[in-house]
Amino acid sequence: MAAGRLPPGALTLKQFLRRQQVLQLYRKILRAIREVPAEQDRRYLKDWAREEFKRNKDATEEDAIRMMITQGNMQLQELQRTLKLAKS
Repeated sequence: MAAGRLPPGALTLKQFLRRQQVLQLYRKILRAIREVPAEQDRRYLKDWAREEFKRNKDATEEDAIRMMITQGNMQLQELQRTLKLAKS
């Protein structure tokens, strides 16, 4: 393989970085869900998060992916705010 050539199916740098953002968001959501006090609610939220990420795993359009990451971050912030209020 010549220098600078990517094998077929390899991610571009932009795709790789976007993938890292998505994985980081998923991990943050799962960590926040661990703070939910009720077991049944934790299970529901974990299943919901898993299904949302699975459903969108084949998305390729950059704008759509950015929008989904933004929405995911907003939902994460909402969950964190709710958990913070519940503790106080």
